[in-house]
Amino acid sequence: MNLAILFGGASYEHEISIVSAITLKDKLSSLDLEFIFLDQNHTFYYIDASKMDAKTFSSGAYKKSPVLSLEQGGFSQKGFMGSKSLSFEMVLNLIHGADGEDATIASLFEFFNISYIGPRKDASVMSFDKFMTKAYAYSCGVDTVSYELISGQRETKIELPFIIKPTRLGSSIGVSIVKNKDELDYALDVAYEFDNRLLIEPFIKGVKEYNVAGTMTKDGLKMSIIEEPQKEEFLDFDKKYLDFSRSEQVSEADISDELKKDLYAAFAKIYNPIFEGALIRCDFFVVEGKVLLNEINPIPGSMGNYLFEDFTSLIKDIVIPSKKEIRIKYTYLDSIRSAKGKA
Repeated sequence: MNLAILFGGASYEHEISIVSAITLKDKLSSLDLEFIFLDQNHTFYYIDASKMDAKTFSSGAYKKSPVLSLEQGGFSQKGFMGSKSLSFEMVLNLIHGADGEDATIASLFEFFNISYIGPRKDASVMSFDKFMTKAYAYSCGVDTVSYELISGQRETKIELPFIIKPTRLGSSIGVSIVKNKDELDYALDVAYEFDNRLLIEPFIKGVKEYNVAGTMTKDGLKMSIIEEPQKEEFLDFDKKYLDFSRSEQVSEADISDELKKDLYAAFAKIYNPIFEGALIRCDFFVVEGKVLLNEINPIPGSMGNYLFEDFTSLIKDIVIPSKKEIRIKYTYLDSIRSAKGKA
């Protein structure tokens, strides 16, 4: 399989995307890989596999790499003898946050007829917005944590302690736990720097958290083991994403068969059919035996490879939705011409 990995983007999670790409370079080493870097100015660069390391990007050395242009069906590189197309079967969208998860890349790829692994436009728009995610989960019959949506306000009806989140950013960026009123103004200032709409949710101490990833394959919906992530009161940006370079499979959560069944059932409801073509991860809370969706990660860090036994085979087997071809026959225009005697 010849796979192009697209990473970077104009996003607060830009560097995390680079870490994910470097990790998958090793994890998917048995595949024929190409690497396409999107910088913050929206320029595409072809990165040789030998230069896929942190220094290439932190030093700015990537700017010496060939610049790529979008074209129908893929990317091309200009040369002395004209343009040369980059050869690949499909692109893996590995851009976290804005550009990758907000439907920008999905729209570009669909416009240019480029086959890709990743969330489609509607799935991207929905899952990028935490408020819309809650509405979607409700429509699927999956419960979520209670919340209040505010825009510009500096007060809430939610009782302390609570969590403040920007609605359209990564799960840890701009997020604060507010335990007393003295912390509220600062937490609001931080969150409003990133978004003009905020979600406020009650902080549930000691909540059980479980992660499940999955994708639609030729053999049906394939779901990962269930992970119970390391438990700290709150994982800030650095703590949460440093382990995104993980490539060894994690241990399965020690939970009852009934809870496993409930978690897998909730994931299946969220996935089908809107996320077909993407590998996603859902993070769930369990409160008094009840499964609640916390968030959807439409492009998980390092694609959640550490949750699967055979990640390479999984990538090969992902079902890519077929795009409906619109046949334009100009029948209406021809009928007008005929009516005017100009046929």
